[in-house]
Amino acid sequence: MQSQSLLFVCMGNICRSPSAHGVMRQLVQQAGLAPRIAVDSAATHNYHPGEPPDARSQRHAQQRGYQLADLRARQIRQADFEHHDLILVMDWNNLEHVQALCPPEHAHKLRRLTEFCTRHDSDVVPDPYYGGADGFERVLDLVEDACTGLLAHVSGRPSPAP
Repeated sequence: MQSQSLLFVCMGNICRSPSAHGVMRQLVQQAGLAPRIAVDSAATHNYHPGEPPDARSQRHAQQRGYQLADLRARQIRQADFEHHDLILVMDWNNLEHVQALCPPEHAHKLRRLTEFCTRHDSDVVPDPYYGGADGFERVLDLVEDACTGLLAHVSGRPSPAP
């Protein structure tokens, strides 16, 4: 398996993309693939540079055994398009923003994260920021499903049965 670098992107890089970052990082570590699969996250907008993930995202992730406290928000940069093998956005607006920034030669790297879901049927990972606890749980449900499918995709290993 060749090395892969994955970038998760949402609007502010404090809820959805750091949740995906933390989930994927743990799945990669558990699979023994950390030397071969790098994980990062970024924002389409520069709303929260240098800030940790939203406390609600951290709390819900921690309840499922994921640590996000070390992550810090940053905006996507031009270098990300060259550096990463897949750039995984959370929703259609994120995709539109990232497509507008992406050099044409790297457009094939852009995907919606939910394309890798095997158990849930959702076009997007909805933004939980203005909602309640159920929104953060829904994010984790979708992210866990998609990251499991994504790990199978990038590692060439079969994904678990739905």
